[in-house]
Amino acid sequence: MEAKAIARYVRMSSMKVGVVLNLVRGKNVNEAFAILKYTPRDAAVVVNKVLKSAVANAENNLDLDKDNLYVSEAYACEGPTLKRFQPHAQGRAFRINKRSSHITLVVKERE
Repeated sequence: MEAKAIARYVRMSSMKVGVVLNLVRGKNVNEAFAILKYTPRDAAVVVNKVLKSAVANAENNLDLDKDNLYVSEAYACEGPTLKRFQPHAQGRAFRINKRSSHITLVVKERE
């Protein structure tokens, strides 16, 4: 049995989110919450919310025990990119890509 939570269109690049996801992948849920609490990256706040949602899905929808849960899968896919332009010297324009991502967390019960 596995429970899943997805945050879509998060305004953060998937590479930045991936660094935080690598910290919690394979960890016990309580340990993952502790790691995210003290990780000084903006992505940690978003990943914490997604993890809370996945744990709530596991408890309420599948009747799994919170103490036996662990993060089995954690990945961030690239979402749509907003393309913006910044003016530069001599009439030129510089393109800025504002990236977004879709964050997926899957929790399972340890046996």
